[in-house]
Amino acid sequence: MPAMQEILLLVGRLNYVWTNTESLFIYLISHLMGTSKEAAIVVFLTLNTTRARLDLIERLAKLPGTDPADRAQIEAFAKRLGREGKLRNKYNHCIYSFDETGERAFTQLMRISDVSDDIRYGKIEVLDEAEMERINATISAVTAVNRDIWGFLNAHGIKA
Repeated sequence: MPAMQEILLLVGRLNYVWTNTESLFIYLISHLMGTSKEAAIVVFLTLNTTRARLDLIERLAKLPGTDPADRAQIEAFAKRLGREGKLRNKYNHCIYSFDETGERAFTQLMRISDVSDDIRYGKIEVLDEAEMERINATISAVTAVNRDIWGFLNAHGIKA
């Protein structure tokens, strides 16, 4: 069973690679809108959720003036990040608990489920080695998207 410090460091890494990658949306927005980096920053910061930013990028990519090859790449970036975002959201919207030794870890999801005449909330799950592997896989996948976005930006002569 992973220890508290190991878990918190891993979740921190997950958040770091995610926010670092999401910040590259600024350059995609600038490119797709044909606007300055500063204007793209305003748009990026005005949209306060990842989902809204992904939606914007996907919609801009679908505009008629977008090169079909660019559209396909940008849509692929968005799809890959959307898929990885599920696990990231889980670990950003839960409560962590540890046993008295700090060795057994649990997450409690902060989500309400309406089930028939009842509501359920706070599903508790063990954070074990298998789950740590899933977090590491997500970190690797987001890092790969980051590199691919950098490749796209470099291929288009976009300086970050």
